[in-house]
Amino acid sequence: MRRVNVVVAILLATGTIITPVSDAAPAAVTETVYVESTIDSDADGKLDRIAADVMRPDTAEKVPIVMEASPYYGLGAEMATNVPRGFKRWYDEYFVPRGYAVVEMEMQGTSRSTGCPTTGGPEDTASVRAVVDWLNGRAKAFYADGSPATAGWSTGNVGMLGVSYNGTLPNAAAAANIPGVKTIVPIAAISSWYEYSRDQGIAYRGAHSNNYPTYLANYVVSAAQKAKCQAVRDRLSREDGDETYDYTSFWKARDYRQTAQNVSASVFVVHGQSDWNVKPSQFGRWWQELADRGVQRKIWLHRGGHLDPISFRQAEWQRVMGLWMDHWLKGVDNGIMKEPMADVQRPDGSWERHAAWPQPGTQDTTLHFGPAAGGFAGSLTTTPAAGGTQPLRDNANLSESMMMANPETADSRRLVYVTPPLTEPARLSGEVHITARIASNRPSTPLTALLVDYGPSTQAVLTDRSPIQLSTETCTRTDLRQRTGCARPPDVSVQAVTATMLTRGSIDAKNRASLETSTPLPTNGTADVSWRMHARDALIPAGHRIGIVIVTNHSGYVATDTGASGIALDVSLGVSKVVLPIVGGVVRT
Repeated sequence: MRRVNVVVAILLATGTIITPVSDAAPAAVTETVYVESTIDSDADGKLDRIAADVMRPDTAEKVPIVMEASPYYGLGAEMATNVPRGFKRWYDEYFVPRGYAVVEMEMQGTSRSTGCPTTGGPEDTASVRAVVDWLNGRAKAFYADGSPATAGWSTGNVGMLGVSYNGTLPNAAAAANIPGVKTIVPIAAISSWYEYSRDQGIAYRGAHSNNYPTYLANYVVSAAQKAKCQAVRDRLSREDGDETYDYTSFWKARDYRQTAQNVSASVFVVHGQSDWNVKPSQFGRWWQELADRGVQRKIWLHRGGHLDPISFRQAEWQRVMGLWMDHWLKGVDNGIMKEPMADVQRPDGSWERHAAWPQPGTQDTTLHFGPAAGGFAGSLTTTPAAGGTQPLRDNANLSESMMMANPETADSRRLVYVTPPLTEPARLSGEVHITARIASNRPSTPLTALLVDYGPSTQAVLTDRSPIQLSTETCTRTDLRQRTGCARPPDVSVQAVTATMLTRGSIDAKNRASLETSTPLPTNGTADVSWRMHARDALIPAGHRIGIVIVTNHSGYVATDTGASGIALDVSLGVSKVVLPIVGGVVRT
């Protein structure tokens, strides 16, 4: 039931890894417990039991907890029930010598836990609540032999962190205001499961378009629970609303922003601006909800995709995490909250620090769609054009690079609007909004907008990690030293470009009035369609042009509408516009 292990401290400062000069290191106790929850998600007449591995200092003093919750621990592994799986992240080696317990808990229905996964549903949150309750003396737990397990060593103060789904569970816990959760660190994490699989009435391409919650629940469920959970997966398929892609009660229950007013924990957000797995709206709109409610917070925005900062900013990440957990779990006044709120990585890999995000002084700037001008097929101007329309037809699955190419050429498969060259750099910081007045021949009409930086530049493309890699790659002190496993840096390739896609966003115009209810477009008149693009921070250099590209289907981004053949719509100039969050509020051309 209990083991005493040797834990070696890894101390990182200013890029230097320091280890003890001898083999002597603090002893630690490890154990596996099974926490009794308040739910019976597999309907077997027994409350779900949630497995958790614990590593803690072998000391009489009570300690706070750094906790990672995951649905992925058991994938591809046969687990004994009475021993820890083995702590493969860097958290135990770093935090246990610093006076913390590290807890790795297995979401309901996964690995050694009973119950059924429900892909972001209330059951996910309940499994986290059970373990936090046990750490605070509010729930019962048992060892594998049935004897009771208590957490008398715990202060009850819990900091949750993790990447991808492992970062999503902390968002769920904070939104539910589980007592004892003092801080969360969501990395590449979901805040709205609707927006993980849909963009404003349109499914994302691939698996997201067809029973995605069922697919993911089936992927993570343990072999022992798979058959018992078939009825739950069937229910997910019935309730996911793939018939309309509307925002239903099913998705509302999986939208943690809906209860952001409950958040009392501090939040440290980390997200990649090129993460098109867990897309940037997941951090941008969550961050805005937190800001509106005055939640204590900090953010890192990096240039990459679906990544863990341990792989590209290791020493600084561990420094900041040590200070962050000390402050929020131990009450240490160490100055971490006096450091700038936002770290933003530039395309060349360098970092900037800002007092807030969006950056201070950011104001909305409106640019209007106009007719051909200056040798380009359409214009973006600070004052509205007199009027007129431009035709937009189905795009025959143009690639995104083709959509952006040749902005000087009129092409009814895509519309493009560009500013004159900027006389000063323009700093974009926040979420972009589009409004297009359209007359369409279809009551349901897909639209995608791209925000483009037109001008010669170099673009760095970084390799991603899959959610499974991020959760299961080894992360030992040897990995950190040798930059292997979790610490392996992403591959970076640099290419010359003349157009850089900064952000994008899609909508089905039937959802223009509400994501919850479809309103067919009139086929004998016009309608204003407004939609949001993903949050972005970027510097557009002087001499470059800001561009907006509008298409119907974007098969590389959202699910192709097989009925789009023959689509015909007109976009009205002057009234159609883009609203950009610009630091200083002015775009100078």
